[in-house]
Amino acid sequence: MEFNPLYVTALIALVPLLAACGSPDSDADASADPGRDTTELAEHIRQVIDAAEGQYAVAFIEAGNPGTNLFINADEWYHAASTMKTPVMIEIYRQASEGKFDLDDKLTVRNEFISIADGQTYSMDIGRDSGDALYEHLGSKLSIRELVYSMIVRSGNLATNIVIEQVGAENVNRTMTDMGAEGIRVLRGVEDMAAFRAGMNNEVTARGLAVMYLRLAEGSILDESARDEIISVLKEQHFSDMIPARLPEDVQVAHKTGWITGVRHDSGIVYLPGGRTYVLVILSKEVPERAGASETGAEISKLVYDFMMESE
Repeated sequence: MEFNPLYVTALIALVPLLAACGSPDSDADASADPGRDTTELAEHIRQVIDAAEGQYAVAFIEAGNPGTNLFINADEWYHAASTMKTPVMIEIYRQASEGKFDLDDKLTVRNEFISIADGQTYSMDIGRDSGDALYEHLGSKLSIRELVYSMIVRSGNLATNIVIEQVGAENVNRTMTDMGAEGIRVLRGVEDMAAFRAGMNNEVTARGLAVMYLRLAEGSILDESARDEIISVLKEQHFSDMIPARLPEDVQVAHKTGWITGVRHDSGIVYLPGGRTYVLVILSKEVPERAGASETGAEISKLVYDFMMESE
């Protein structure tokens, strides 16, 4: 087995997190470092979830103090929607750090991809792609860095499919496992309807995404330059109606949203004034409409923020 020094710090950092995150099927996690009591916070969040339509999962971990955490339905699998784009970005930067390519290398912008279900070609629908500006560049070349920006900030589906072919879905999964984020499964790009009908979907758990973002927040993966660039891109997220919606303007959020019919997610890192940081993941499914799910997510986010500010 080849030893990859990139993950030495990640493996070391995994020890306290395993204590904080507990067993896979537990909602209330014990820890050698118990951190602050989140029982009341959990009760308030459950009240919000119970009053909402649909199903929800929540994971909250304070960076630098993972004993302060909260997990509700955190190991239940959800369709990933566009939350899978952050794992893809991390893999892009990992492979670039190993010299497999340069982020300024250019790729051809094309709209033809191979389904993982039946091997047939399919194309993206511009009307379903919030990264629609990229279609103006079909046939031309753009840098990997530009494609990543479109994939994250505008949640561009066309950009996602181009870059995921560059790095390979299987490599994304391997990297997530090496990070300790087993609750992330990336099988394919976006809009592969044959695969969707066959049940071959990208999936995530709230805990899996939380572990991934904690690795970024605590600096235990990649080098500082790569981490800083990833976080900078995530902070420019265009869609902000969930985790950041009710937070003060001086709070920065590096996050990635995701939605398809009946599904509404947000996940990322929240940076408080004064330097404290926490990870928050909110997943939903079977929600009747996007606005209501976004409002529920914003309410949960505000409860977590208030908890952090009250415990200063």
